[in-house]
Amino acid sequence: MYEGEDCAAARALELVGERWSLLILRDALFRHFTRYSQFQSSLAIAPNILAKRLNTLVEAGIFRTHALETRPGHQEYLLTEMGQSLKPVIIALTRWGDQWVGPGPVEFVHHQCDTEVEHEIRCTVCGDDVALADVQVRLRAVRPVG
Repeated sequence: MYEGEDCAAARALELVGERWSLLILRDALFRHFTRYSQFQSSLAIAPNILAKRLNTLVEAGIFRTHALETRPGHQEYLLTEMGQSLKPVIIALTRWGDQWVGPGPVEFVHHQCDTEVEHEIRCTVCGDDVALADVQVRLRAVRPVG
């Protein structure tokens, strides 16, 4: 645990930093999986671990559950806005893996024109693209509540 860590990255890792959680999110975000059986089949994960990870992601607000009318007693796992907003994280992690570990089988493309997309860091004031070497950290002047 990250007790005493006053760091948003550390708190985020508590929710989504475990490898099975990231792979569940990958499958939900890019393969549009919503059912326990789909995750189970894709990942070959132990049922108790899958159930625990899904429950944790639901409790965190990353997924919400929805009862399946066609299968009483079964539910599907639907990404919330919070969950959908993790898409750039998975893209960045995959791109990093492609470059430094070895290329994977997929590329990320724009649905409408079928061309590869890029993940950029841009200044919120001037709109310029910012080189990674030029990104620094500073303490916030005022800390948002929440």
